[in-house]
Amino acid sequence: MAYIKNKMTDNNSKQYKLGMIGLGTMGRNLLLNMADKGFSVTGYDKDHKMISKLEEEGKNHNLKGFNDIKDFISSIATPRTLVLLVPAGPIVDSVIAELKPLLTKGDIIIDSGNSHFTDTNRRVDELEKDGLHFFGMGISGGEEGARFGPSMMPGGDKQAYNVVKDILNAIAAKVNNDPCVTYIGPGASGHFVKMVHNGIEYAIMELIAEVYGILKNGLGYSNDDIYKVFKKWNEGRLQSFLMEITTEIFVFKDGDTGMDLLDQIKDEARSKGTGKWTSEVSMELQLPIPTINEAVSNRDLSKFKQLRVSLEEGFGKKDTKIDITIEELEDAFYFSMISAYAQGMHLLVQASKEYQYDLKLQEIAKIWRGGCIIRAKFLEDIYQAYEKNNSLEHLFADEGVQNIIKGTLNGTRKTVSACINAGLGIPAFASTLTYFDTLTTGRMPSNLIQAQRDFFGAHTFERIDQEGVFHADWNKLS
Repeated sequence: MAYIKNKMTDNNSKQYKLGMIGLGTMGRNLLLNMADKGFSVTGYDKDHKMISKLEEEGKNHNLKGFNDIKDFISSIATPRTLVLLVPAGPIVDSVIAELKPLLTKGDIIIDSGNSHFTDTNRRVDELEKDGLHFFGMGISGGEEGARFGPSMMPGGDKQAYNVVKDILNAIAAKVNNDPCVTYIGPGASGHFVKMVHNGIEYAIMELIAEVYGILKNGLGYSNDDIYKVFKKWNEGRLQSFLMEITTEIFVFKDGDTGMDLLDQIKDEARSKGTGKWTSEVSMELQLPIPTINEAVSNRDLSKFKQLRVSLEEGFGKKDTKIDITIEELEDAFYFSMISAYAQGMHLLVQASKEYQYDLKLQEIAKIWRGGCIIRAKFLEDIYQAYEKNNSLEHLFADEGVQNIIKGTLNGTRKTVSACINAGLGIPAFASTLTYFDTLTTGRMPSNLIQAQRDFFGAHTFERIDQEGVFHADWNKLS
């Protein structure tokens, strides 16, 4: 495609630089963020209420919204830049189909929802045939992030990215004056990286939930006690956005009962599927991410509420009291959190090779330091590790990270073993420690599996003392 440039036209000052399709919470707040930074932007939504909200909240900027798609398109300076913030899946294709007859060659469509990266690949190919630029951009930070500074992961058509680069840099969260946005890479790399971000998010949320279970059911802490523990932790090495909001949850009161709201919430976790996608692609790439997988599985397991209650009655309640220190639990959490990030980064390394994304791991860690849901103090360590060596295959190979892990292992082992002995379910903690122990073992017992495969299916094997592929006549044994 030819080089494209988007600018305000001289003869029509009413034409907008960018149009947002979908004025729900995220789309509306992103537009308000852009308007705050001085950009001339507009929005479209079929719901008149969303238009009214935009114009009311953006009255200081004279923000205008449209509910007529043709008027909306004609109001945007050419080549047009359109951002979609609509639910992932068929709705994205439906919106694109509605837009295509109204667009001209060189126009740009940016999908900023949580689309599956394979859908993004397909849309890139389809729209390129029509002369339209398309790229996917993951956005993290929720409502507040969108309004005041998100982390953004754009990938795909680099010429199209360059058109909106100034806008994205302006509205992104800042850490040390660095905007939390960067060009991720070609194809669907932006949506892939956001998917992995969400997988890490699942893992950390599950680990926090398991810490809550250990404190409440293993150590007998009240919500106020847990609040104090989390508050202290969030002031140190475990500082993160998820720790910050979780701390507040423990002391939030229910308006109806006056009791802690957390205790009134049913223990069934929901999901929108992005964690599952991360697990699925890890299996396709044959790269294990057990902490993330357990986080996905445990959300699913939580939905079997009646079965769980029935089985607890059948087997009897367990005495889950344990004897560990808060310092040991902190070590276990820190160790497992590090591993969750490490597994996600390892998946990005493998995907970069498989899909030829040429990902810059240090840049990804850099933009995750602010704005996004998984922002944490430890991301600075990750950034420094990959800044020092962007070809690092696994975060555990970094000397600095190794030193941190070595200092947490004793507490981790004590915590995991105590919980298992007491019958306290900690699937993410347990699988994380097993992952570490297996990954740091030079010779696994997998040679036996290969022997079994060769025995019953002649699948062959390799030897450690000779080059080549071999098959044994196992029938000689009988």
